[in-house]
Amino acid sequence: MKKNMNHIKRAGIAAAALVVSIGALNAAPTISRLTPPSALFSVNDSGAPYTARFLAGQRFDLQATIQPEVGKTITQVEFKVGATSVATVTSTSGGATGWKTTGIVSGLAANTVVASYRAYSNLTPGVYTFTATATQSDSTTTTVTGNFEIVGTTLAGTKAKNIIVLIGDGMGASHRTAARIMLQGYTQGKANGLLATDLMPFTAMVMTASLNSIVTDSAPGAACYSTGNKCNNNQQGVFPDDTTDNGDNPRVELIGEYLARTQGKSLGIVTTADVFDATPGAFGSHTQARGAGMGICDNYLDEMVPKANLTVLLGGGRKWFLPDGTLGTARTGATNDYAMPADVVSGWGLPTAGTVGDTSRDLIADFQTAGFIYAPDKTTLTTVAAGANKLLGLFSFSNMNIALDKINGRRGTTSPTLGGTVVSKYGFPDQPMLDEMTDAALTVLSKNTNGFVLEIEGASIDKQAHNMDTERWILDMIEFDKAVQKARQFQAANPNTLVVVTADHECAGVAIIGGSLVTNAQLTTRAASGLGTAAGGPRNGVVGTYEAAGFPAYTISGSDGYPTTTDVDYRMLIGYAANADRNEDWLTNELPLRDSQQPTSGTSYGSISATLPNLPTNRDTAGGFLVTGQVQDTTAVHTAGDIPLSAQGRGAKLFTGYMDNTDVFFKIMQSAIGGATN
Repeated sequence: MKKNMNHIKRAGIAAAALVVSIGALNAAPTISRLTPPSALFSVNDSGAPYTARFLAGQRFDLQATIQPEVGKTITQVEFKVGATSVATVTSTSGGATGWKTTGIVSGLAANTVVASYRAYSNLTPGVYTFTATATQSDSTTTTVTGNFEIVGTTLAGTKAKNIIVLIGDGMGASHRTAARIMLQGYTQGKANGLLATDLMPFTAMVMTASLNSIVTDSAPGAACYSTGNKCNNNQQGVFPDDTTDNGDNPRVELIGEYLARTQGKSLGIVTTADVFDATPGAFGSHTQARGAGMGICDNYLDEMVPKANLTVLLGGGRKWFLPDGTLGTARTGATNDYAMPADVVSGWGLPTAGTVGDTSRDLIADFQTAGFIYAPDKTTLTTVAAGANKLLGLFSFSNMNIALDKINGRRGTTSPTLGGTVVSKYGFPDQPMLDEMTDAALTVLSKNTNGFVLEIEGASIDKQAHNMDTERWILDMIEFDKAVQKARQFQAANPNTLVVVTADHECAGVAIIGGSLVTNAQLTTRAASGLGTAAGGPRNGVVGTYEAAGFPAYTISGSDGYPTTTDVDYRMLIGYAANADRNEDWLTNELPLRDSQQPTSGTSYGSISATLPNLPTNRDTAGGFLVTGQVQDTTAVHTAGDIPLSAQGRGAKLFTGYMDNTDVFFKIMQSAIGGATN
């Protein structure tokens, strides 16, 4: 059983564990990092749970960081798995072995080496020791040991042909509850109806910690589902290393790569965010920098199309696909944000060393050359999906607009401040909803008789919870649930499909605190009062708790399935446990907060960005009700709370009880490879 040994410094444990065959202890090289990470190496604990686990046959990198004694150099590093020598790495070995002495992070000894062996795999389940032996220029050697587990599958029935993973970014249990209250309503304590997600027959709770924190960000929070392994925050598809480069970290084969290689499946990625963003990126990239947008998008085409059979890519993020000099482009500057060294290219059999860093590249045209049909808007998407074998859709420069603003755009509901709809003022009035993108993706992907893996993200549940913009994240929850329903309908027509609905983490510590005690007209008066917490202000006499909360009721439009208005009498009220400072008046915000990821120069968004409030403290000021947050950040933050998972279809019965987020990957793969009876 693991003990809480975080107070023990890794360097001290590593030094204590060294086996020195020649020379004195203080003359030996130091192996300060061994990858895959393990508690055996870091805290001398050889037991379960094992930090790193891999599916039988899944590829991953072996790596060690070695610091020589002062004045000495490292001459070779040997890797062994069990008693078997896997590779001996030297400065001249080449191929799948890497030897790096430049680009090392500061603070390590001179002549430090990062030695790698790429794309190792093992077909036999079991727990394996992994040793690295470093030889110094004076012939002294050091050996350290870690371990990892190879996980197999069992033959258990029919295999899941299609895998659909829907991730409500930041979606905790209260996010789901709030959407149910708004969409379905309650009468005398009983829900009048359920969300599509609620109707799925199997439920589990998922623990979400990352490799280096109890509170994960979205990159490792999603990558656990795509790799079965923990990452550090801000990293996806890789383990941490000691170099500054974004593209050379030790990799773990992604679910789409594995199933394309072994079963010929296709990969689809759909999001309401910018397509480079952490959750979609975790299913289509390997990087220590989730923000390396140009490199991630280039590698969707250069690497994921040939290696993972990427067939559908839908979302925002057009700015990464436009050549330098084009309106809205982010392909500027000379920085190569995602270079891949020769050992990565050779070891992983990549078709190219990559063209990342080429700011003049027209990535949309390159996708079209590769056979993709391009849809710049909802109208085109609807027209071309049925006839497309490969589909690229980029519906905004960066993150797509929020469901509330897209629905208002379709209804023609204008913003008085902007003098038009939010989506038109952004410059993208014809954006699809997530369920429409889901429909298009399923239409294209289902043409592959071998099946597919499809990741679908409702991104702004998280982004608007960060902003503590209640009605915007609730409508994004409803939009996400409509996409879930599309997946459920597909599964009903295609029984050998597994649908998993979960989140990468919880965001903002959302809590449904009660209901308003006043009408919307009265609340509007209070919101302009400047009285704050005094009588007649937005708090006292407004927030009804316990029995005073009642049952808030919203009217749902029969034409689009969204609330006709969110500013109803006696509305639902939301609090935030992980909040930054904000002003609160409980009314629906007319405008979204400014989006720093949107390009501004010369764009329609640029002309309105200064009009949008840039922080939660710069809106709703008239009421004078400032809610002081627990965190110093300018927006709410993620929490470590467990998140719900729902499943339906082939293998869904595997998803019950409590599980680690990495367990989800192995259960999905059991369904796809070993099969299941339901």
